[in-house]
Amino acid sequence: MMTLEFAVAAALFAGVVAYALFGGADFGSGFHDLTAGGARRGAPLRTLIDHSIGPVWEANHVWLIYVLVMWWTGFPESFAAAMTTLYVPLVLALVGIVLRGASFAFRKYSETLWQAKLFGIVFATSSVLAPFFLGTIVGALASGRVPAGGNGDPWSSWINPTALFTGFISVGTCAFLAATFLTADAARRGETALAAQLRIRSLVVGAGTGVVVFAGLIPIEHDAPTFWDGLTGRAAPVMALSALGGIATLVLLWRRRFGPARLSAVIAVAAVMAGWGIGQYPWVLVDQVSIAEGAGARATLQGLLVAVGIAAVIVAPALGYLFYLTQSPEWNGEERGGVKAGEGGSIRRGVAHWSGRLGN
Repeated sequence: MMTLEFAVAAALFAGVVAYALFGGADFGSGFHDLTAGGARRGAPLRTLIDHSIGPVWEANHVWLIYVLVMWWTGFPESFAAAMTTLYVPLVLALVGIVLRGASFAFRKYSETLWQAKLFGIVFATSSVLAPFFLGTIVGALASGRVPAGGNGDPWSSWINPTALFTGFISVGTCAFLAATFLTADAARRGETALAAQLRIRSLVVGAGTGVVVFAGLIPIEHDAPTFWDGLTGRAAPVMALSALGGIATLVLLWRRRFGPARLSAVIAVAAVMAGWGIGQYPWVLVDQVSIAEGAGARATLQGLLVAVGIAAVIVAPALGYLFYLTQSPEWNGEERGGVKAGEGGSIRRGVAHWSGRLGN
């Protein structure tokens, strides 16, 4: 039965899924930046990453702000409990997001190679640590380690099998999404060699993440029994959809169908997130506070839904248009019938830019 509390919780969780998809692909690019190699060898990939995420990397964090505002306004007591218990991973995640953004911007304007390397290391490392700590927060909530009254143990609440596995799964899914998206971007720009390199990365990371996702289910049975019951019960069909989406993505990548592979990768990750939400339902804090118990005042919930409706009308089209522009032929230097003469020129200019720093 649809209730006002459930509607607000669903709107909140939609923001979580959106952040996992858009912000996740953004974070995952840092993993590939970190593992791209030296300045010369890694220049093509790093240039592609800059070109792909540059226009949208700040817009993606709109979803994080949306989630936090919806949570503290719609479910204030559970928000307070989580903040006073999980402040360590929260602070580490937020520091990572700030350092990541600053370093991404500063690296572009570095005058010497050592400066570019320094900011690149900070950007890439923060891109891995931020989703890891965000994942541990999810695991802490799902395993029932956040007490309703707050002020839970600041360490054991997120240093436990469920939370740590969720952190690793978060990093893996981000890297998988990013690799799939970057592969399609490289192929669309005519960078055949780079697309082939990223295709292998996508296959390896995708297979590894799939193993971690399902290996992570083993400790959950004993470490988070309530969450386990939800995952293996009502969430089982969605988890199966995630597995099918992941397998389909690997097959499409193997067959070099990069465009459709992006869609199946999105389905796989969205299904993982939906499985978490369905498995945790009806709890906000598992075994502690349910959605109905933790909801705020009725007038507040109604106001939130009105605000969400207004945002959907005003903000969603603007974000959609932004993403459309980044995929348009004009932005990517393509003609409508194919790649312009001198295809891949933007990548080669980026390689020259990175390589030119070797003399500084």
